Parts: sequence; C-alpha cells; structure tokens
Amino acid sequence: MNFNFQKGGKLFTFLCLYIAQSIPMSFFSTVLPVIMRQQHFSLEVIGTLQFMKLPWILKFLWSPAIDRSSYRLGDYKRWIFSSEIIYAVIILIISFLNFKVTPILIVGLIICSFIASATQDIATDALAVISFDKNDKSLVNSMQSVGNFGGAMIGGGLLLLLFHKIGWSSLLPFLSLFVVISLTPLLFFKDKHLEEPFSKKKMAKPHPDDLLGFFKQKGIYKQLIFLFLYYAGLIGILSMLKPMLVDYGYNIQKIGIMSGIVGTSVGCITSFAGGFIVRKIGRIRQEQFSHCLLL
Repeated sequence: MNFNFQKGGKLFTFLCLYIAQSIPMSFFSTVLPVIMRQQHFSLEVIGTLQFMKLPWILKFLWSPAIDRSSYRLGDYKRWIFSSEIIYAVIILIISFLNFKVTPILIVGLIICSFIASATQDIATDALAVISFDKNDKSLVNSMQSVGNFGGAMIGGGLLLLLFHKIGWSSLLPFLSLFVVISLTPLLFFKDKHLEEPFSKKKMAKPHPDDLLGFFKQKGIYKQLIFLFLYYAGLIGILSMLKPMLVDYGYNIQKIGIMSGIVGTSVGCITSFAGGFIVRKIGRIRQEQFSHCLLL
C-alpha cells in the first residue's frame, strides 16, 4: 500500500513537469499564428513560425552533456529547476512586450524559452527512465502523453479563451507563476537508490560518437525517412489549420474551443487509457492483436 502511494506521488511529479513544459509552448504555438493572421501576415511568414520548435528537434545535440554530468537525483533536479526558472523568467519578460511593436524580439525570446523547456525535458525523461522499473515505464509514459495533451488543451484552449478576455500582459505573468508552482512536487521527490551517486563508473566527457553512434544503427535511415515524411505532413497541415480558421471568420475564442479543448481532450483521455492497456496486456500481445485485426 505504501509502495503504491509512493509510486502515485512519483507519477504525479512527472505529470506536473510535463504539463509545466507543455502549456506555455502550446499557448505560444497556438496564439501567434492566430494573432499574425488577424494582423494580415502572409501564410509564408506564419509558416516559418514552425522553426521556433527547432530546439525540441535539435535537443539531442546537448542531451549527452546533461546525461554525462548527472550522477544522482540532485543533479537532475538542478537541471530541471534551473531550466524551468529560466523558462518562467522569459515568459514574464514577454508579458511586458507588445507583439505589434516588437514581433521579432518576442519570437526570439520564445525560441530561447523553448531551449529551456527542451533542456528540462531531457533531464525529466532521463530521471523518469531511472526512477521506474520496466513494468511501470508504460505508466510514466502515459503521464508524459497526458501531460502533453493536457498542456495542449490548457495552453491552446483555456488560455486562448482567457487571452481573448484579459489580454497578453495580464495572462502571461500568471502563466510564468504556474510554471514555477508546477515544480513544487519535485521538491519532495525522493528515491533512495538515486540519493547516492550511481554505481556506474564516472562517464567520460561528451564525445561526437555519442551522436554518431545513433546513425550507425542498422536500418536507422529507413526509420528516419519514415518519421521525416510522417511528421512533415502532419506538422505542415497543423501549422496552417489555425490561420485557415481565421480566414473562415472564426474568432480566437471559437478556435480555442475547437482546437484546444474538444480536439485535444480526446487525445488526453485515450493516451491515459493506452498506458494502462499496454501495462495490462503488454506491447507485444497488443501488436499481435492489431495484426490479427488487419488480417
């Protein structure tokens, strides 16, 4: 009973961390295309906003430095706390700016905030992997999915509704405060086998082979091509969806309800259920069952 309570507390900690990184990113990714289209920016310019997410694509470049410098729970906590505080401070700074006056500065600050959130994600994922055994990894993966979908629902839905009513400068300070408050469960996060330095030998400094080794795996290029084509189409469609809704006459309130609340809530619920299904029947059996259905 005590173990289950402790495990539930650990899962809640990671849920808070994933929501904290997801809500501001979802808000900025949703509100900027809408604002820019309402101000008659071209679709070509709006499409370039996707480059704001490059830090999340390129985070593998500095992830070895984080992994090689973390030997105990406190090391991961320092990375997470410092990244999230920087994230919150940048959001607070943006609240004092006007998009009509300084759009380039605001986009630049948002990119910096995404670098901070991507760094937090690296440390959070690593901590999640070493904090749970093999049987419970599907549960923490569900927390990640629920956090991402829940963050998208709040950031791209509820906050969009609040933005419609109270505006940019009144909303962002509270969003910055929320990011800091979401770190509270991590203060009480404890794991005995992580308190002392890990038993592994002290790892060498980051080396180019840490990255090149990934590309040396057998069949990796086929997977990369598939993922590139899959996400290129998906992201391309989603990036133009909200400007299209603006062109069709929908205001920011209706866009928030349709895109952020209704659409995302379905993904949030099913991802949470999926983690329990995988844990119950196993990934292999689930794949075999899906294959039988296709036959």
